[in-house]
Amino acid sequence: MKIVVIGGTGLIGSKTVERLRNKGHDVLAASPNSGVDTITGKGLAEALAGAEVVLDLANSPSFEDKAVLEFFQTSGRNLLKAGAAAGVKHHIALSIVGMERLQDSGYMRAKMAQEELIKTSGIPYTIVHSTQFHEFMAGIAQSNTVGQTAHLSPAYLQPIASDDVADVMAEVALALPVNGTIEIGGPEKIRLTDIVTRLFKATNDPRQVVADPHARYFGVELEDNSLVTGPKARLGQIRFDDWLSRQPPQKKSA
Repeated sequence: MKIVVIGGTGLIGSKTVERLRNKGHDVLAASPNSGVDTITGKGLAEALAGAEVVLDLANSPSFEDKAVLEFFQTSGRNLLKAGAAAGVKHHIALSIVGMERLQDSGYMRAKMAQEELIKTSGIPYTIVHSTQFHEFMAGIAQSNTVGQTAHLSPAYLQPIASDDVADVMAEVALALPVNGTIEIGGPEKIRLTDIVTRLFKATNDPRQVVADPHARYFGVELEDNSLVTGPKARLGQIRFDDWLSRQPPQKKSA
């Protein structure tokens, strides 16, 4: 089966491509660097020719409100139009747990717009809502750091390892469309402040963590249930501390 992975060279994309190729499928890892551009449409028709399944794992290069909305709308329309013309039988997209609860965020509004395009396209689909990845915790901490202090919401997260996400994306690619949404998350709920405290300790980072319920996350304040899964979610196996213990050792910060 031919499967096209948009964003196939990214964190989740590259791991998903590897899993599907190991199962013997013809997988195209599509990205602008490989000549496939969902914004301009360049190379899309050629890439999708003969494809049965498309996974959209691309992300916007900018998180600015207007730019991110334009990215997901333009990319989504071009990809779905090309998919319909190619006779794609299953369109899959990776989105965010809690997205519908966080519509004050421009990024979350853009993901909502992407999902609406998929749902009304007429192509059978599956949307996977995932919690935040272990790998992005350092970036979240950095974006909320002033001087030597990280001001973070104490709300709960349910972080998931990218390996667990890729396992699910590969399985969904080989399954029938659900024409709906499935949720995936990590095996434990942890306060964001606790996650970053563990991260700083493990990496000898001298920054201090301050719990601030008004601290922003992608432009919005969080509640305890904002970013955790519902009761029917599929949970990954890799806990944050276990993932952290496998990372390369860090040099002690100056």
